[in-house]
Amino acid sequence: METWDAIRSRRNVRSYGERAIAPEDLDRILEAARRTPSAGNQQAWDFVVCTDREQLVQLARVWRGARHVASSAATIALVAPNSDDAQMRDLIQFDLGQATMSVMLAAADLGIGSAHAGVHDQELARRLLGFPEDRFCALLITLGVPADRPLTPIERPDRRPFNDVVHRGHW
Repeated sequence: METWDAIRSRRNVRSYGERAIAPEDLDRILEAARRTPSAGNQQAWDFVVCTDREQLVQLARVWRGARHVASSAATIALVAPNSDDAQMRDLIQFDLGQATMSVMLAAADLGIGSAHAGVHDQELARRLLGFPEDRFCALLITLGVPADRPLTPIERPDRRPFNDVVHRGHW
């Protein structure tokens, strides 16, 4: 798929088919995450990928809005260091946002659906994923083949009109 088509096709998918993701496709998605630009090139992230069904079912319990984790073919946990420095926290969140979009676009390029989920229960996430005490799980990105329809460019996206959100030179 071309980049522009991947951008126009990407949508939140929370219902997945039974098909597994090929290991080379999963590695390509993870490589996209690894290559994401980072403020000061800090790369203050780690990615924990889960494909085991029982682990995914348990991981779905970290937040009430994470039920789709249980049925995903794979879920990537984005883990980052805790910081007492407000500026560092902001930079980490910015970088995690970029990594999230890299993952989602790389997945869409391969015809793989994705969605995000928050993490409320950090202790459960830590127990299931094994990340150190000085880190937190910022979010989960679920992946899988869409159960309803394949990813194709969305001709009429449910978005505010272009001229309402784009301001040239001033508001």
